[in-house]
Amino acid sequence: MDMLVISDTHDNLPAIKRMVKKADDIEYEYAIHCGDFIAPFTLPLLSKLKAKLVGVFGNNDGYKYGLMSKGQEYGMMIVEPPLELNIKNRRILVFHGFSTVERTVDIVNSLANSGKYDVILYGHTHKAEVRKLNGTLIVNPGEACGYLSGKYTFATVDLKNLEAEIVYF
Repeated sequence: MDMLVISDTHDNLPAIKRMVKKADDIEYEYAIHCGDFIAPFTLPLLSKLKAKLVGVFGNNDGYKYGLMSKGQEYGMMIVEPPLELNIKNRRILVFHGFSTVERTVDIVNSLANSGKYDVILYGHTHKAEVRKLNGTLIVNPGEACGYLSGKYTFATVDLKNLEAEIVYF
C-alpha cells in the first residue's frame, strides 16, 4: 500500500495508540489525515506513524495555530482544506467535509464527476467508504475515534491500482 489514510481522531488517545500499533503491520509511504484532530496533544502519538503525516483541518479543529506549529515540530504539514497532492502521478484531493453528511457526499460526487482527480480522500461523516465514481477512487477512512459508529477504522490506498481497503482496529 502507498498511503495510510485516517480521519476523525477526536482526541481519543487510546484509539490513536491502537491505530498506530495496527498501522505498524502495514507498509506505506504516506500518511494522510482528513481532519478533526481536535487538539495538539494528539500529535506526539501520530508522529509515531512510519511516514510523516500530512493533514487538513476539520470542522472541530479549533486551535489551528497550535496544531500547525506543534505539527511542524514533528515534521508534519497540517493545512486548511482542500489540499491537492500529486503522488506517484496521481492527482489527489484531501478535505474534511462540508455541513451535513448529504452535502458532503454531494460535493464529493461533484468533484469525482469533474474528472480532475484520481483520488478523493475525505472524512467528516464518520462512515467508512471505498467506491469509484467516473474513474475516481473515493475514500473515507471512517472514524479512528470510534465515537459515533463504535467502529475504529482507517484506510489503505494502492495508488498504482487505484484500490483501497478499510482496516478495522
